[in-house]
Amino acid sequence: MAELTIGNRKVGDGHPVFVIAEIGINHNGSMEVAKKLIEGAALAGCDAVKFQKRTPELCVPKDQRDIERDTPWGRMKYIDYRYKVEFGRDEYLEIDRYCREKGISWFASCWDEDSVDFMEQFNPPCYKGASASLTDLGLLKKTKATGRPLAISTGMSTMEEVETAITELGRDNLMIAHTNSTYPCPIDELNLRMITTYKSLFPEVPIGYSGHEVGLSTTWAAVALGAAFVERHVTLDRAMWGSDQAASVEISGMSRLVSNIRDIEKALGDGVKRVYEGEAAARKKLRRS
Repeated sequence: MAELTIGNRKVGDGHPVFVIAEIGINHNGSMEVAKKLIEGAALAGCDAVKFQKRTPELCVPKDQRDIERDTPWGRMKYIDYRYKVEFGRDEYLEIDRYCREKGISWFASCWDEDSVDFMEQFNPPCYKGASASLTDLGLLKKTKATGRPLAISTGMSTMEEVETAITELGRDNLMIAHTNSTYPCPIDELNLRMITTYKSLFPEVPIGYSGHEVGLSTTWAAVALGAAFVERHVTLDRAMWGSDQAASVEISGMSRLVSNIRDIEKALGDGVKRVYEGEAAARKKLRRS
C-alpha cells in the first residue's frame, strides 16, 4: 500500500489528499506578503505551505549572473535579484513561528546541497525535489539521506530519467508528483493519465500532482484519478510581479480548491455496491418487481 507519514498526517491511498500551497518565491522577498500567503493558505484549509531555498552562487549559472533584468527594485543583475528574493535564517525562523501559530506545516524545495543543510535546522516534515533537479542525483540523494519523506516532481523529464531517479533513490519514504513544467501549462499538455500510469508502475509510492495550469477543474480531476497529494502555487494577486504569479491560484481560489477536493473524496466512496437508506423510498415506489 502506498503510504507514508508527513508530520502528523498519513499520506497515500485511503487517506485525505494532502494539499500543498506553494508560496515558492511569490513573496517577492517580502515577509509581509509571505505571512499573508501563509495565513490565506491556512484559512483555505491547506495542509502545508512550501517555499523554495537556493544558494544563488551555486544555482545561478555563471553566464547568467551579470545579465540585467527589470525588477520591482529597479534594473539589476540577475544574481543580485536572486539574493533579493532569498530569505535567510531570521526570516525562516519567523516563518517557522508564524506557521506554528497558524497551525499549518511548512517545508521547502532545496535547489542545492547547502540549502539542504540550511533547512535541516528547522526540522521540516518533508522535502520536495523540483522538476529541474530530477537529474541532480547528488542533490536528491543528500535530501533523501536526511531520513525525511521526499517528493520528486517529474516535469521536463523523460520516463527513463524518472525511472533512473527512483532506482537511485529507492521507493521508501518517496512520493512522485506528475507535473508539466510550462508556466502556465496548456490544458492539452497536462496528460493527467500519467497519474494512473505512475500508480501502476510504482504501487508502493504515493503519487500526486503539481499543477501549473490556469483554473482548478483539472486539479480536481487529478484527485478523481487518485492523486494522494496536490500542489498549486498560491498568490495574493495573479497580476503581481514574478514569473510564477500567472500560473498561481489566489486565496479565494485555494479555498474553493480545498473545499471541492474534500467533496470529491467523499463522493468517490469505496467502490462497494450497496443500496443506501435514502434510496429505499424510491426503490419501494418505482420498482415493479
